[in-house]
Amino acid sequence: MTTRTESVDTPAGEARITWHTAPEARLVLAVSHGAGGGIEARDLRALAAALPARGITVALVEQPWRVAGKKVAAAPKVLDEGWRGLWPALAEPGLPVVAGGRSAGARVACRTAAELGAAGVLALAFPLHPPGRPEKSRAGELTGAGRPALVVQGGRDPFGRPEEFPEPAGEHPYELVEVAHGDHGFAVPKKAATTQEEALLTITGAVGEWLARLPG
Repeated sequence: MTTRTESVDTPAGEARITWHTAPEARLVLAVSHGAGGGIEARDLRALAAALPARGITVALVEQPWRVAGKKVAAAPKVLDEGWRGLWPALAEPGLPVVAGGRSAGARVACRTAAELGAAGVLALAFPLHPPGRPEKSRAGELTGAGRPALVVQGGRDPFGRPEEFPEPAGEHPYELVEVAHGDHGFAVPKKAATTQEEALLTITGAVGEWLARLPG
């Protein structure tokens, strides 16, 4: 695996891609961060470390607002503009690109996947609703992605527990994998039956297996 960082100009400002390149990659998994953190998130780091050995190049995307040093995420429309603007760089290797992200980044991936021709959508810790506000559902973004999708959700995520998600349906029904005892950042309590390492292995294993089933 080789690693390099690339800056990309977008209509929303400068974005940054950190490439974790597989030696003989068959696709690119592009994943961005959420509104509360960057690409140092434990799930993103775990994917970047584990998947290149399985023939998956992982591109960790830092959105323009984060590169600019701002502490508050941009509006959804601006996030989408930035993602669209850096997509040609993600597609430049000439491989199928799976659009992904955690939390707010997952929403961006869902909203833009069909128009950009993504091979699939990976939604990590999808924020189904604001904490304590289940009536404010964002399920339509997920079900309307129009591409094969995998949701990886913590069992105690206040933004939506696995059992709160609607039944998958339609031409591209999504798949859902639960990370036992995980919160929105996939952290597990020290007293839980699942260790933090096991939680991360659940994520990397599920994502790797799902990607292996996508058409290349």
